[in-house]
Amino acid sequence: MASGPSLETPARDHKALRNAGLAALLTLVLSIPFIGIRLDDSQGSNGLAFRPQWVAGLVVVVFVARLVLDQTGGLAAWRPRFPTGLKRGLRLEPPVSTILIALVLGLAFAFPLAPFASRYEIGLATSFLIYVMLGWGLNIVVGLAGLLDLGYVAFYAAGAYTFGLLSTHFGIGFWLALPLSGLAAATLGMLLGFPVLRLRGDYLAIVTLGFGEIIRIILLNWSDLTGGPNGISGIGRPSFFGLPFAATAPNGGTTFSKLFGLPFSPLHRLAWLYYVILALALLTLAFTSRLRRLPIGRAWEALREDEIACQALGLNPTVIKLTAFSLGAMLGGLAGCFFAAKQGFISPESFTFSESAIILAIVVLGGMGNQLGVVIAAAVLVGLPELGRSFAEYRMLVFGMAMVLIMIWRPGGLISGRSPSIRADLSRFKATGPEVAP
Repeated sequence: MASGPSLETPARDHKALRNAGLAALLTLVLSIPFIGIRLDDSQGSNGLAFRPQWVAGLVVVVFVARLVLDQTGGLAAWRPRFPTGLKRGLRLEPPVSTILIALVLGLAFAFPLAPFASRYEIGLATSFLIYVMLGWGLNIVVGLAGLLDLGYVAFYAAGAYTFGLLSTHFGIGFWLALPLSGLAAATLGMLLGFPVLRLRGDYLAIVTLGFGEIIRIILLNWSDLTGGPNGISGIGRPSFFGLPFAATAPNGGTTFSKLFGLPFSPLHRLAWLYYVILALALLTLAFTSRLRRLPIGRAWEALREDEIACQALGLNPTVIKLTAFSLGAMLGGLAGCFFAAKQGFISPESFTFSESAIILAIVVLGGMGNQLGVVIAAAVLVGLPELGRSFAEYRMLVFGMAMVLIMIWRPGGLISGRSPSIRADLSRFKATGPEVAP
């Protein structure tokens, strides 16, 4: 016997229409000041130009999109489905993984020599590697030790200002100032670690956020030392083993272009800076990967999972937290030293909370504790705003929407799985008793 239409269908359609109407109304209210009104100076005087067609189009799109989502089961129904093998993680055999790593490294080293590599592309790749290095440093604190740090930019600033002061006041070069900047940032990390040893979660985040703002305000107001809002200019640039990247060297010396018989080009210095940060990033990767396999790395992960159980096993949470803060801060200080050398000028505006938010977003978006995820997330967060420069008015809106969609579809990060720090070889243990049926 044929059944009649379900009574739930009209109620569900009514609810979907109501939700779509509310979403469209909210879009109308928000889009009028942000999109519907624009400053117009085409007639020689400032005025307001109204764009109702933009508002109407956006309202219609939101209404239809929300209606479709409610009818199809919400955003969860649109989440991409991965095969079982990909969910568990794609494991490459050693020869394949070695070839893949060698190919990636070869492309990275050959990038500045490519014919399409201009000043803009090399500069963008250098900035990308800086954020990768910062992400790997914060990954120690947040991803491995489980300590939420919202003031990581303070260590970034400490490394940059250490090199800036050493270069302008004492004439110390980049290579000598690099370890000193890392040491200064690590010391600052230990000073931060001591007062927050007993704090967790939101309380720890608030304290680290305040710490970052304290450092920024000190840099802004201590004008005699840091230059205040004017910053520090004239910072030395790294040379090629003592050879300057200039058309002529002082005192008739040899320059980089003369040594290799090349015509002088500003791209030489940019390419050298790219290779320097690439080497620093690879050293950071090797350093953090090795630390994770050492007892201190396993202690960080134990602290992240359960601090009480970690302490019950005889581990000292104080030492574990201090090492995580200091080593993560050291890597941030090294990146800050390179940033100061790359820019030749630093100011407090370069070390605001937004930088800490971007670095933390890289770690969370990539998958906390995952090294490859940091690289992919840095490429997304650095490259996506650059791709949107053609529609600069709305690129941050598109950027925010992309972040929301990524976190809905991949709540654990782009690569949410972490390979274990240590594996048990179960093949060494053989069953001696009777076989037990599953």
